[in-house]
Amino acid sequence: MGLAMSYLRVPPVLEGEPDPTRIARRVFGERDWRRRVPFAPLDIGGTWQALHYLVTGDPWEGRQPEADAVCGGRLLTEDGADELGMDVIYLAPDRVKPAADHLAATPFGRVAGRFEPAVMVQAGVQDAGRMDSAARDRVLKPAYEALVAFYRAAADEGHAVYKVMFPNG
Repeated sequence: MGLAMSYLRVPPVLEGEPDPTRIARRVFGERDWRRRVPFAPLDIGGTWQALHYLVTGDPWEGRQPEADAVCGGRLLTEDGADELGMDVIYLAPDRVKPAADHLAATPFGRVAGRFEPAVMVQAGVQDAGRMDSAARDRVLKPAYEALVAFYRAAADEGHAVYKVMFPNG
C-alpha cells in the first residue's frame, strides 16, 4: 500500500484565521472535507512521486521552485497526523506563484524524458514497477497538465496550497 496525494487551494486567511496549522485542522478535521471546501481538490492519487521525479529528477528532493510543485512545502502535521488521519503539507502563496510560473514554462515534453521506469524503480519511486511505457502519456501527462492548471488558478487568486497525503488502497 502506497500513499496518495490531493491538493487544495485555500485563501491565505480562511474565516478570519491566518494560521496555516489551524486552517488545516479546520479544513481537514472533518471526514467529508472534500465536500465542504470552496474549491474542488486536485486528486493525483499515487502518481505524485512519479510526477515529482519527472519534474525534479529525484524521488524526494529538488530545488525550488520545481520541487515545491509536487511535494515541497512545510509539513504541518508532524504531531497531528494521527489526529487528522493524513499528513498535510503547506505551501505559502509566495511560493505558489514561482511554482506555477515554473510549471507553466515547462511543457510536459521537457520533463517526459526522465520517464524511465527501471531507473525510477531503482530510485524508489512509488509504483514505478507497475508502469508500462504507455503510462507516461496515459497517466502522467494528464496529471501533470492538471497540476499546471491547478497551480495557475491558485497563483492567480493568491491562494496557498495544502497538500494531503494519505494511504492509497
